[in-house]
Amino acid sequence: MNKGILLCVDDEAIMLVALKDQLRKAYGNRFIIEVAESAEEGLEILDELVSQGNYLLVIISDWLMPGMKGDQLLIEVHRRFPQAAKVMLSGQVDQQAVDRVRRQAGLQAFIAKPCDGDKLIACISEALNEVGHPIT
Repeated sequence: MNKGILLCVDDEAIMLVALKDQLRKAYGNRFIIEVAESAEEGLEILDELVSQGNYLLVIISDWLMPGMKGDQLLIEVHRRFPQAAKVMLSGQVDQQAVDRVRRQAGLQAFIAKPCDGDKLIACISEALNEVGHPIT
């Protein structure tokens, strides 16, 4: 059975563990919850999962990462998966980068690190609602 994907991309492994844990607690096994430590790894994971018939619902990306930054990743993801919700989660950000993603990729939300887990889940639930997968 094909499932929706929630993908978290951050170069901090501890952040990825926390995000995956929070998403699992909130949504259980309703979705495929994946993590990646770089934009490039995230795109590879998406390509593999989509080739298996799954579909991207929400991508949550850090901004400041080695290699491809989060704004570039979200714009690329929008090019490939325009229907997916995009969320930027970062402790450091260039406001021009946020504005660029809003214009070019329909950024749903920017959340500053450290963030409250309840706020994060509320944001993701709202993003899921916006892409037609309301949480009831």
